[in-house]
Amino acid sequence: MTQEEEIIVIPGRWDLPFRHTAGRVASRFFHGLKAKRILALRCPRCQRVLMPPRPFCERCFQPLDDWVEVGQQGTLEAFTICYARFTGLPDPPYCLILVKLDGADSALQHLLGEVALEDVQSATQRIQIGMRLEALWREEREGGIKDIKYFRPVA
Repeated sequence: MTQEEEIIVIPGRWDLPFRHTAGRVASRFFHGLKAKRILALRCPRCQRVLMPPRPFCERCFQPLDDWVEVGQQGTLEAFTICYARFTGLPDPPYCLILVKLDGADSALQHLLGEVALEDVQSATQRIQIGMRLEALWREEREGGIKDIKYFRPVA
């Protein structure tokens, strides 16, 4: 092929439905959410409480099995307001957040709710790093991250 030849692009789409196991750690985390409990894992070496839980501490490389419950309130660490549509996410606008829950040393990604997002300037005045947030639970929980409907500002 020479540089003068046009590249041919063949359109297509792959739709690959699949199922996979959540694994030991995520399964226990999701069972906790179903019971309205937020569980994390503590590292035996550095004592950090890791949220979301994971099978090993990425700092110490220690296996984790010391389950602890963290708070349902926390502090906003970071956010981004999305005005584009992405598969699997809510209709825009929506706000993705990192919230460090009370008792945890790392942050959980989730959604912010109960804050008007249509006007980005006024939204960014209402949403502030360091603000306190709390989990709002779904009435019917299934054992997944969506059991927490979203986090909202603490009144």
